[in-house]
Amino acid sequence: MKNMTDIIWYETIDSTNNQAKRLLPDISGTTIIAARNQTAGRGQRGNTWNSEPGSNLTFSMIFKSDHGPAGSIPADCQFVISEAAALGVKDFLSSEGVESRIKWPNDIYVSDSKICGILIENTINSGKLTGSIVGIGLNLNQKTFPPEIPNPVSLSLVTGRAYAPEEVLPELAAAILARMDEAVSYPDRLRAGYLGSMYRKDIPARYTDCRSGKEFTGIIRGISDASLLQVEQEDGKIEEFSFKEIAYIIS
Repeated sequence: MKNMTDIIWYETIDSTNNQAKRLLPDISGTTIIAARNQTAGRGQRGNTWNSEPGSNLTFSMIFKSDHGPAGSIPADCQFVISEAAALGVKDFLSSEGVESRIKWPNDIYVSDSKICGILIENTINSGKLTGSIVGIGLNLNQKTFPPEIPNPVSLSLVTGRAYAPEEVLPELAAAILARMDEAVSYPDRLRAGYLGSMYRKDIPARYTDCRSGKEFTGIIRGISDASLLQVEQEDGKIEEFSFKEIAYIIS
């Protein structure tokens, strides 16, 4: 293990989010846990996160209420953490010349391919957000992926360049931290940036309603005050979906 200021690197670990939880009681301020290889990386919906060892960037950012922005955010506004993390990744990719979009709630897509996944675990006490662990897996250099991953892409595949994870991480972290500051000081501006960056927003596309199994054509119009996905149906009505209630059909 090597400690670089507030970045702790591991060669191999089960999951950076798991390690962040283990270290949480002894950490103050913002700390980053990074690994060159995860044996049990975690993704959204209870899925595993598959990453070729040493090829990509897998890390977790710990935000605690006693230092930093997390303690200033009410529990019912915790989606700003997702917005800040996703926009921070998007900002970093833009600095590399790559245009990306945010697939609700916080996957990052380049065209119709996933380049980054984000897993956020918040802790709440007395109606306040007391801490957040923001786990991020960014595909950097991987060229081939397991067949069970349906639509992956890496930064290297897009740009044709190779990247050193140790050099990329401070730049990406700085972009996320800048958006975290915005979450506290200018949440309305952050929300506008998120809405303007949404994948498939205002474009007719195919989806599956996971509650009924029915496929339909809909148009994403935004998110509600409760951060539910708002989709215009074929009859013009707006229906709201929570996480796991809707699946994107990507051919």
